[in-house]
Amino acid sequence: MAKPKIHTMEELAEAIGVSRPTLSRYFQDPTKVSKSSVARIADGLEKVEYTPNFFATRMNRKSTGLIGVIIPYLNDLFFTLLLEAIETASLRAGYTVITQCSHADPALEKRAAETFLSMNVDGAIVAPLGDDSDMDVYARLNERLPFVLMDSRPKALQDVDFIGSDHRQSTGAITEYLCRVGPPPVFLAMPRVNFNALERETAYIEKMRELGHEPQIVGARLYHEHDHFEAHGLAVLDDMFARGQLIESSILCANDRVAIGALRAAAQHGLEPGAQRKGGLRIAGHDDYPLCPFTTPSLTTVAQNVTAIGQTAVDRLLEKLRAENIAENQVIHLMDGILKIRESA
Repeated sequence: MAKPKIHTMEELAEAIGVSRPTLSRYFQDPTKVSKSSVARIADGLEKVEYTPNFFATRMNRKSTGLIGVIIPYLNDLFFTLLLEAIETASLRAGYTVITQCSHADPALEKRAAETFLSMNVDGAIVAPLGDDSDMDVYARLNERLPFVLMDSRPKALQDVDFIGSDHRQSTGAITEYLCRVGPPPVFLAMPRVNFNALERETAYIEKMRELGHEPQIVGARLYHEHDHFEAHGLAVLDDMFARGQLIESSILCANDRVAIGALRAAAQHGLEPGAQRKGGLRIAGHDDYPLCPFTTPSLTTVAQNVTAIGQTAVDRLLEKLRAENIAENQVIHLMDGILKIRESA
């Protein structure tokens, strides 16, 4: 027999036989209701079909139980894994995650931050676009609620807590490895709008000079307006391979998605990057994108600890929720990358 459907709190209160204020207190915090009323309401809910309005039950709470998260891309598995880690950690702590995507657009990023302000979320975790982000809205966000940055750290937000990777360490490690097993690597960059790619480029230059080699950068400009990530790596190396350039080189890409495009360019030109060859072409990336073990050849890279970044970002936000948001108590947590040596280099 189908349970009767209940659509409003008023209908539910009448059906169970308790007052509307008692029912409201129950959904906000059952400990504020007598044990007999809790038992009566729980028994009544078993007999009807009713879903409480999430926002309505939190209107009078000091805490909404919500954590806002902003990521720059929905079609990037790195951010998918990062969001999974954040949601898992938040759920364990009793919070619900509301996710907004900026789609690499500063205007949409600003709108997402303003949405969280209007919703009175308890706190926010943000992977910002970089120095193109609207810093005014982030200043307001930081004034109004606990706020943690992850993955990218714009210069204008240096006073905000940050959880991410130590790109100097990770890029240095894979640069040193490539110098050890073959010719000093060329760095396949990205246009200067990508904050992490630029940080890795700087780390590559520092490590190359430390090792006594001359840095060589390619791909710092877009070949085509809409070529980003894989398409960018493909376009740059397709052009260079066609002119007989870099075919015997080690190539360190700004990230794994660019490296996947680089592998495609190599395949189109009949080149076989691989660690088993003496000399010849080598291609490596950064991040340990989930597809790296399944490319042909499998991609050598340096892994970011995505799960730890997500968990630590939530842990820090919870610390801020339990205490005052004091600038002097700033936390910067940089995590080492781990080499993943596979077939491509």
